Amino acid sequence: MLVLGDAHADKRANRKALLAAFDETDADGALQVGDLQYYELPIPTWFVAGNDEDLNVIEALRAGEEPEGVGNVHLLASDTVELQGLRVAGLSGNYAPTQYDKSRSELEGDRRRHFVREDVERTLELTDVDVFLAHEAPHGLLRINDSDVGCRPIDTILKELTPDLCLVGHHHQHAESTFGSTTVVALAPVWESYYTLGPDTLALNRHPMPA
Repeated sequence: MLVLGDAHADKRANRKALLAAFDETDADGALQVGDLQYYELPIPTWFVAGNDEDLNVIEALRAGEEPEGVGNVHLLASDTVELQGLRVAGLSGNYAPTQYDKSRSELEGDRRRHFVREDVERTLELTDVDVFLAHEAPHGLLRINDSDVGCRPIDTILKELTPDLCLVGHHHQHAESTFGSTTVVALAPVWESYYTLGPDTLALNRHPMPA
């Protein structure tokens, strides 16, 4: 299975890197951790929305619609999918403390990029999750400018769901840690690396982006 970090593929060079990663593998499915910004892909790809997306596309996907120019992309928004024997779940959006206690229907304009408490509560009802995707990181994974960039709602989800593997994006650098019994990996962006995941072992291998 192909695994991809942030893409920001509205930019031509990044889109070229994104599509090159698909070309380099014979995968029949992919996972991606947000800031995709290009929604017509060669193989079925399950992703969580990040903070930089076409929010009209994201809202359409949340509603179960498939707008024009979208193909082979499936949004994970507090729900799960069965892939190659794995139960994969995801929380879409990023965290904003000023928006967190609003209902999703209250979010307007660019604020639609956030997740809210009701999204997290729906996620906490999921069971038997093997792999969890999020744009935000839990605590203990990354420090930037001497500050832990972890997000409390992600901590709560990992404590409750105890997935074997959690994959996150947002910070554009590779990092690995554990959170309780969960292995957590922050993914490098697609213009640097792509990854492959063995569904039987959950072994995640990093590959340099082809020149």
